[in-house]
Amino acid sequence: MSVSSEPRSFGKSIVSNPPMKSQIIELNIGGEIFTTTLSTLKKHPGSKLAEMFASGHPKPQTDSKGRYFIDRPGTYFKYILEYLRSDQVPLQCIQDVYKEAVFYDIEPLVKQMEDSPQIFGELVARKQFLARVPSYTENIELMIRIARAEAVASRHSSVMVCVVKTEEDAIKCQDALNSLDIYKKSVVKFGPWKASPSIWDLLDCIKMDVEAKGYTISFQVYVPEKGFRFKSSDFFYKFLFTWW
Repeated sequence: MSVSSEPRSFGKSIVSNPPMKSQIIELNIGGEIFTTTLSTLKKHPGSKLAEMFASGHPKPQTDSKGRYFIDRPGTYFKYILEYLRSDQVPLQCIQDVYKEAVFYDIEPLVKQMEDSPQIFGELVARKQFLARVPSYTENIELMIRIARAEAVASRHSSVMVCVVKTEEDAIKCQDALNSLDIYKKSVVKFGPWKASPSIWDLLDCIKMDVEAKGYTISFQVYVPEKGFRFKSSDFFYKFLFTWW
């Protein structure tokens, strides 16, 4: 009686696909390619990545080679992936990685990054201060519009800014503007506010936020013409945009 050398099948194939948790996944994040496992992407239930690859949920679209495509900056995804793999909180590109952690809704990483000095200082200190400065964001945009309007055939554009911390100074500033015809030109007014940071702190914030939009900018105390009623250092500053 001969014995077959082939393995017997007992109703099921002896070869089966690997379980879902061990599947290898290729990702195309903004043009950069990453390889990881499904279990890594689903490590934090409730995150956007976990939902993208959950059973029964529509999967992300794929590129021409069948890799899952996510239209986000690939530069910072490596830090997100490293956290998913090893729980290592990124120490580089903190602000940008934080934005990606918020986008992917990875709650443990978001909370840990918010405890870092950079994010804590931005969210709790600086942003909370600027929230108390009326129309701060709108005034930044107004400054940029004025500068761009004056940039024709010029290397520099100057924007006059009036910064006042108290209601009393706001009245004095307006009186000064009304006193001379030269100040009928556009002046961007910041303040007043009720918080401890000083006028110079606000000036630094203005410079920081305009530069964050890609502009080259500097500022100085405005030196007024003869006959101006107040010291220039009281309220007025000139911001200089450099175009080339």
